Amino acid sequence: MSRESGLAGEIRRCRLCAERFAATRTAHAPRPVAWFRAGVRMLVASQAPGMRVHLSGKPFDDPSGDRLRDWLGMAPEAFYDRSRVAIVPMAFCFPGYGPTGGDLPPPPVCARTWQDRVMAHIGAEAIPLCVIAGGHAQARHFGGGLSVTERVRRWRDWAPRRFAVPHPSWRNSGWLKANPWFEAELVPALQARVREVMAG
Repeated sequence: MSRESGLAGEIRRCRLCAERFAATRTAHAPRPVAWFRAGVRMLVASQAPGMRVHLSGKPFDDPSGDRLRDWLGMAPEAFYDRSRVAIVPMAFCFPGYGPTGGDLPPPPVCARTWQDRVMAHIGAEAIPLCVIAGGHAQARHFGGGLSVTERVRRWRDWAPRRFAVPHPSWRNSGWLKANPWFEAELVPALQARVREVMAG
């Protein structure tokens, strides 16, 4: 077994949060979704799988994924090419629903256990494009001190290697309407960078 498949397999077998998930409204078992290899051209750093991804075992296999792929200008077959794109959330399992029906935040134990190992394994420092979606992933990859809106608004400070984007959930549709510069300015620049990196 290769080191690569070994780490992904180790994550898929993880049951650290079994009791935590059993106590949620969904009372579900862990199903880690590990989608990465070494040597990729693009990293998508995200939050945590939703229920649809939990059921399918495929990251961003939901309307959030449709929106994210639209922002990137990528067809599904390119987005899901594991030799080119790594998708690494802050938690590899669906965390369950909170009292208001939204997804619970990623359990911090997941990031403490796996993030450093996965980033070292995929060679994150050498990846030419990192798309960092949502506040939880941005806090890790950019550090604290800024809101999601501030990080995304300052996209030119991080480009062309890193792009902060809001989480592509339908819950952020109001944010998109209030910040039209995102789709008018950042998205075209991001799509151009995706094309450049994927052609390399």
